Amino acid sequence: MDEQRSPHPAGGANSIWRYAPVVLVIAGLVLGYALGLQNYLSLTFLAEQREALRAYVDANFLWSALLFLAVYILAVAFSFPAASVLTIFGGFLFGWLIGGALVAVGATIGASILFLATRSAFGGFLRHRVDGVVKKMADGFRENAFGYLFVIRLAPVFPFFVVNIAAALFDISLGRFFTATLFGILPGTFAYAYLGQGVDSVLVAAQASGREAQISDLVTPEITLAFFALAFVALIPTVVKQIRKRGNTG
Repeated sequence: MDEQRSPHPAGGANSIWRYAPVVLVIAGLVLGYALGLQNYLSLTFLAEQREALRAYVDANFLWSALLFLAVYILAVAFSFPAASVLTIFGGFLFGWLIGGALVAVGATIGASILFLATRSAFGGFLRHRVDGVVKKMADGFRENAFGYLFVIRLAPVFPFFVVNIAAALFDISLGRFFTATLFGILPGTFAYAYLGQGVDSVLVAAQASGREAQISDLVTPEITLAFFALAFVALIPTVVKQIRKRGNTG
């Protein structure tokens, strides 16, 4: 009898500990806001400190790049809403090529950490709790995980952290998630980094007019349409695959 009961406490402990990564993410996000980090991850801060930041990067390029990479990973892992601003920071401080590369690596690693934290707590959530049409959609998403994720990353309709969490609920493999995220964000990442490279004139103009600079001052409708066009083209192979599959099934 004792041997049969002994596994239950351990199982309960394991069940509780699986939520620890998610609790840590939430705690880190709350702590970040409590410390006022959002005030430093803004175009206003960049406008005020742009000369000092550039001087520091020029004097400590390698250390600055590593520090920026670490900050980006932590910001994404803790779901801090600063991805676009930090990408512009990267382009401004390191140039569009190096800045974009640092952002792509940092965003992918940070997203993967959040993905794993969510999956440890809620992995397989939809698979075990839904049925019917929703289950078919979930199964279809898992089967074509790379294609769907790649398209979603190309056209950032949904907030970055929402996609990281949602993907974990669909029980997608880490390899597919990592690869689709890395390659899917590349166009947008380098586009924003390129905008950041020329943000100095926008910041100066905003200061001269007595208002705060906004990301909307940089992003043009043409760039937004280009992202959606890329996503549409990328979606075509997945749609064709689904149509062929249904045809063969019928």
